Amino acid sequence: MDNIPSGFFSLNNPTFIAILLRFVMNIFFIFILIRFIYYKYTKQEGLLFTLFMMGIMVFFITSILGNIFMEMSFAFGLFAIFAIMRFRTSSISIKDMAYIFAVVGMSMMNALKVLKFPVFGIIIFNLLILVSAYLLEEYHLRNSSDSHLITYENLDLLKPEKEQKLYRELTSLTGKNVFKVKVHRVDYKRGVALIEIFYKS
Repeated sequence: MDNIPSGFFSLNNPTFIAILLRFVMNIFFIFILIRFIYYKYTKQEGLLFTLFMMGIMVFFITSILGNIFMEMSFAFGLFAIFAIMRFRTSSISIKDMAYIFAVVGMSMMNALKVLKFPVFGIIIFNLLILVSAYLLEEYHLRNSSDSHLITYENLDLLKPEKEQKLYRELTSLTGKNVFKVKVHRVDYKRGVALIEIFYKS
């Protein structure tokens, strides 16, 4: 592995200036991903610092490694191992891990040398990632549902032919937009049933 070229950090070095410009681009895109997509849909502040710092550090380390001729696959492997070792025992959701991976991937992609990969192409990829994250969040928001167990007394409405009437009554009683009912247990002696209602979040 070669050393960093002499004068690499000079403002007269076009490569160093290019890295700074790509860094501004990287901050712009990960800021949109973290602040306007991740935070908007999760309202979790605990991971914001981690996401931003990881994006910044991955970008600069990848940029430097790229200029000392370390292969990108090896660099990506280092970040992947770090992520697994650091977060495998933490209470981080699958969605949070997806955003961590997205930030790492975007930062590495944005650190690619301009001469080896057109800037316009990287911008398009960044936009595609942002649009994909937004659309997936919107789809999840519109199709997510909650459920609740209740004791129901009108056993007559549990008949298949009275399904729509059952939904209307449960919607009226609970104030929830009930779209599915699952019967768990029926006590004919007491005349009650334990049912699970599903409704939009």
